[in-house]
Amino acid sequence: MPADGHLHHRHRHGPEAAAGDRRLALAVAVNLLLTLLQIAGGVIAGSLALVADAVHNLSDALSLAIALLARRITRWPAHHGMTFGYGRAELVAALVNLTTLVAIGLYLVAEALVRLVAPPPIDGWMVVWVAAVALAVDLATALLTHRLARTSVNVRAAFLHNVADALGSLAVIVAGAAALLWQLAIVDPLVTLLIAGYILVHAGRDTVPVVRMLMGGTPAEIELAHIEQDLLAIPGVRGVHHLHVWALAEHELSLEAHIVIPEVSPARMEAIKAEAKRMLRERWGIAHTTLEMEFEGEVSACEEYRLVAPH
Repeated sequence: MPADGHLHHRHRHGPEAAAGDRRLALAVAVNLLLTLLQIAGGVIAGSLALVADAVHNLSDALSLAIALLARRITRWPAHHGMTFGYGRAELVAALVNLTTLVAIGLYLVAEALVRLVAPPPIDGWMVVWVAAVALAVDLATALLTHRLARTSVNVRAAFLHNVADALGSLAVIVAGAAALLWQLAIVDPLVTLLIAGYILVHAGRDTVPVVRMLMGGTPAEIELAHIEQDLLAIPGVRGVHHLHVWALAEHELSLEAHIVIPEVSPARMEAIKAEAKRMLRERWGIAHTTLEMEFEGEVSACEEYRLVAPH
C-alpha cells in the first residue's frame, strides 16, 4: 500500500466539489426561508401540524448545513495529530443531526397529545396555502440535492428527508382541508403524530449504523468469517487470527490481521501478503490493510484473543 495511504481521503476537490457545496448552500437558504414562512403561518392559523412541519424543515436546513460543513472538514489534510485525517467528520455530523431529530420528535409527540385532549380551532385556508408553498419548496430542494445524493450517503439522507417533508406537507394539506370541509380540528394533532412518528422511526433506525461506525464496530455488511475463509483460501496461508475490520470514514474500511504461514523465504512471504491485500481490496473493498505475518509454531501474544469465533 502506498506510504501515504492513511494520510489522504477519496473526497473530490476542485470545481465539482465547489459546485456541490453551492447546491447544498442554496438548499439550506431555501429551507430556512420556508421554515420562517411555515412558523409564521402556523402561529397565525393556530396549526401545530404546520409548526411541526416547519420544525422538521428547520432540522433539514440544519442537517444540510452540517453536511456542508462536514464535506469541507473531510477535505482538510491529515497531519501528525490526525494521521487518519478528518473522514469521520460526516459521521459526527450525522450523529448530531439524528440526536436532534429524536428530541424534536419526542417534543412533537408531547404537544400533539395535549392538543388531542383539547383541539384548538385552526385557520384551514392558511394551513393549506402555506403547506402548498412548502410542498413546492421541498420538491425544489430535493432536486437541488438529488445529484449529490447519488454519490454521498450523508447527502442522500438529507435528500430523503426532503422527500419525506414533501409527504408531510401533503399530510398538512389534508389536515387543513379537514378543518375547512368538516371542521375536524382533531386531524391537525393526528397529522402531527404521524410526522413525529416518521421522524422517530427514521432517526432511530439511522442512528444504529452511525454509532456502530463511531464505536469502531465491524460494519454490518462485513462477515468476518467469510473474510477469514477468503484469506485461508490463499495458497500458503495456514491460519488467521486477531482479525478486525472497522470504518475509518463513511466509505473507507480498514483491516488488521495476523496471518500464519509456513517458514518460507522473505520473497514468498511478501508475495502471500501482496495476494492477501489484493484480494481484500478487490473482493471486499478494503484498501487500508495491516497484515502481520507469523510463521507456524511461533507463540503469538494475541493468540488467546482470537476474535473469529464460531456462530
